[in-house]
Amino acid sequence: MGYQFHFLDVWNAREELIDGAWLTIRLSAVSMVLSLLFAIVGAFARTSGPKWLQSLVAAYVEFIRNTPFLVQVFVIFFGLPGIGIRLDANTGALIAMVLNGSAYTIEIVRAGIEAISHGQVEAAFALGLHRVQVFRKVVLPQALRAVFAPLGSQFVLLMLNSSIVSVISADELTAAAQDIQSRTFRSFEVYIITIAIYLVLSLSFSGVFLGLNRLFFPKLETR
Repeated sequence: MGYQFHFLDVWNAREELIDGAWLTIRLSAVSMVLSLLFAIVGAFARTSGPKWLQSLVAAYVEFIRNTPFLVQVFVIFFGLPGIGIRLDANTGALIAMVLNGSAYTIEIVRAGIEAISHGQVEAAFALGLHRVQVFRKVVLPQALRAVFAPLGSQFVLLMLNSSIVSVISADELTAAAQDIQSRTFRSFEVYIITIAIYLVLSLSFSGVFLGLNRLFFPKLETR
C-alpha cells in the first residue's frame, strides 16, 4: 500500500467542520428537548387517555418505529411541498428528528410510567389529586428517574442519526464532510476526522447526561 495521508486540506477546511458540528449540536439539542416534551404528552395519552387516543398514539409509534428514518426525511422535505408546505433543509431536518425521536422516547417514558406502583397512584387519588396532578407530581418524576439512563442513550442515538439529514443538504457535520471530500478527494482523511468528531460529541452528550443524572437523581448512585 502506497497511500499517503494528507490532512492539510482537511485542516484548511476546519471552519466548515466546526460549523457543521455546531449545527449538529443545535439540531440534536433542540430535537432532544422537543422529543422529550412530546413523549411526556404522548406517554400520558398512551397510559391514561381515552381508548381512541391511546390507539392513535400507538399507531404513530408503530408507524415511525417500523419505517426508515431516511424515508421519513424524504416525506417531510420532498413530500410536503406537494401539498403546499415548503421547508428549508434545516427546518425539515429538525421536524424529522423530532417526529422520529418522539416515537422512541414515548415508549421509554411509558415503560417508566408503568413501572410505578399502582398503590401510589391510588393513594394520590385518595388525597384528592386529579389525574393530571397525579401524573405531574407523583408518576412523572419517578418515571423519569427510572428511565433517565435509557433516555440518555436514546438522545445520543438521535444525535448520531442526525447524519442522515445530510441527504437533504442540511448543513450539519456529515454534509460539511461531504462538501470537503468532493473538493479535496481526500475521502479517508475527511471521514476519519468526521468519525472522531462524532465520537467526541457522543462522549460529551453521554457525560452531560451522566452529570444530570447525578445532579437530579443522586439517590440512584451506588453507595
